[in-house]
Parts: sequence; C-alpha cells; structure tokens
Amino acid sequence: MSSESRAGFSTRSVHESLGFGGTTGAVSPPVFLTSTFENGNPDGFDYTRSGNPNFRLIERTLASLEGGRHATSFASGVSAITAVVSSLKSGDLVLAEENIYGCTYRLFARVFAKFGLQVRYTDLSRPENWAQIEQSKPTLIWLESPTNPLLKIVDIAGVSAIAAQAGVPVLVDNTFASPYLQRPLELGATLALASTTKYVNGHSDCLGGVVATNDPAWHERMVFAQKALGLQPSPFDAWLTGRGQRTLALRMERHSANALELAGWLEKRPGVRWVRYPFLPSHPQHDLARRQMKAGSGLFIAELACSCEAALAFCRRLRCFTLAESLGGVESLICHPASMTHASVPAEVRRQVGIGDGLLRFSVGIEDVEDLRRDIDQAMEGISR
Repeated sequence: MSSESRAGFSTRSVHESLGFGGTTGAVSPPVFLTSTFENGNPDGFDYTRSGNPNFRLIERTLASLEGGRHATSFASGVSAITAVVSSLKSGDLVLAEENIYGCTYRLFARVFAKFGLQVRYTDLSRPENWAQIEQSKPTLIWLESPTNPLLKIVDIAGVSAIAAQAGVPVLVDNTFASPYLQRPLELGATLALASTTKYVNGHSDCLGGVVATNDPAWHERMVFAQKALGLQPSPFDAWLTGRGQRTLALRMERHSANALELAGWLEKRPGVRWVRYPFLPSHPQHDLARRQMKAGSGLFIAELACSCEAALAFCRRLRCFTLAESLGGVESLICHPASMTHASVPAEVRRQVGIGDGLLRFSVGIEDVEDLRRDIDQAMEGISR
C-alpha cells in the first residue's frame, strides 16, 4: 500500500495480505502449492524452503501490523523459538522471565542445554530484579507478556530501556496479546515473536509462527534459520494464516469483551479462590496492563478451591468450552496447565511460580457471552453436587 503509514490496522490487515493474483483479478491470493520455481523469475523465488509467495504476503502484513520493518514466517511458534535460540552459541546466557510457555522451557532445558546454552530465570515483572540485566550481561532477554499461563504483565518499555543501556537485545513472545493489542517493537523490544497458530490465524486450523524486528542483522539470522533449518511453514498454512489475520481486530475486540465480562463474574462466584485477567482491577499489574495493552485479550485464569481431579471433572462437564491444548480460536477452550501445557515443567518448578493443581486457563471465544456464563455455571454446580 502506497499510503501504509496513514492506513489503519484493519485496513492493513486486509490489503497488505493481497497480491500475486496475476492477470486473474482474484480478490483472494492463490495458494502456491509448488516446491520449486523456474530459475530467473522476476519475483526472485527459487525453492519453497527459502521463500514462497504465500510466505511473503504474511511476512509483509505481519511486519506492518507489528510496527516493524521485517518479519519471517515459520512452521509453528516452537519453530520461531528454535530459529531465535539456534542463532545463539555455546556459553551464551539467556535471562528469561520465570513464567514462560512450557515448550519454551523444555527447549531450553532438554535441547539447547546440551549445546552449552545457559538460561537464568527470574521474575521480570518486578523492577527490583532488572538489576540482573547489568549484573549478568546476558546475550538475550526473553519475555512473555502476558505470561503463559499466569498472565503476569511485564513492563516491556521498562525492561527494554534498561537492556538498551546494557546493549542487550530483548525478545517478547507476543502470542497472548497479538499485535492488535500490544506491539513490543514500539515499546523498545528488539524481537516480537508469536505463535500465529493462536490469535493471528484465529480458526484453529493451521500452525505457524513469526519473528518481527527492525534490526536487519536479526532479520538475516531469521531468514537463514528458516532456510537452513527447514523451519518454513507450508504454503497452505501460510495462506490460512493470511486469511485469518484479516479479521484479527474484530475478533480480538470480541474475545476481550467476552473474557472481561466472564472473568469479572467468575471472581465473585463461590468455589473460586481467585481469578486473573489483565484488565480487572484485581490483577496485580492492572495499571501497567492498561498502559501497555489496548484490551485484556481473550484469556483468563482461575484457581478453583478443589483437587486436580475435581478441576479436570469441571472441565469435562463444560459444553461450550472444549478441554484442549492451544488458544486463540473463535471457539472457547479450557486447559488444565498442570497436566497439559506445563506438564513438562517439574512439579516443584510449577508450584514455585504459582501453577497449582486447581488452576485453569480459559480461552474465551467469540460465542454469545451469556451462553458461556451458563455453561460455566452448570459445570460449577455439578462439581458442587
């Protein structure tokens, strides 16, 4: 778009993802299901592992939506994580927020530790811990905000300012917020990573990941990893991601409105120890969330006053919420982190960061909120009986 700087978020979501229609006049781009390309073609494609029109469209769009100059697409969120971490070397230190995605923890502990990568975990939602940046001089700072699954909010601008003084790049996993609600690069981060499987695609029908940046050196590393490690998405998954992200703004507004209403209602209900949602006044970093995010996103967590078995029984009584991994689709899902997303994290580590046996993560979809409330109500009553 020639007037990209003046175009709004939703306009760019729709129009930046179009192209390569040839002479057909197609208003939706085709799927380029080809492994290779004729040598010397004017668009510069040679082999799909190192580039495909469907990759280029979503990379162009997501760079724009994240407020960055570059974006590189990957086969999944974990592929995006692998691309970044593979660019480090033996002896490098990653200073990471203590509450991170279980598969990120597993990659650090069981894959890259074998190659000499060091990871130090700390609570980076507490500014008094930022002194460790200057003290330890890490190679990379790894953040999530909101975190998975505890929905802690980390001051991205604050951490990034301290890191810039120390010459340390900052990565923010932006999966839970999406670029519609939060743009880490504009807050000072070096890299914005996301599993596009979740909110960006929004329909639970494909896998994908992205790393966006304004730093040309980091962009070169990501392009190299995409090709050299074979971390590229399939053209069809890239096409599905492009289709989904066109409605990102509309979906995020509905996800956020539904989640806020349900979380506020549930925290007053008997049998619930506590609820965490970034835009509820009861959230410990509520004021920061309001400054840093446009809305609270579609996720909230609740700790039920019950055992692990009772929490799982509650999940299985739900009808509108499916007990399943993942999040961010138009349908509502529920997850029991201790036995699902964070089962690979040792029990003592889970307890230390606050992941208890009664903790549940609600991914609120775009259904009618009153139906979702009735569903939770009947499941709670069933457990009580």
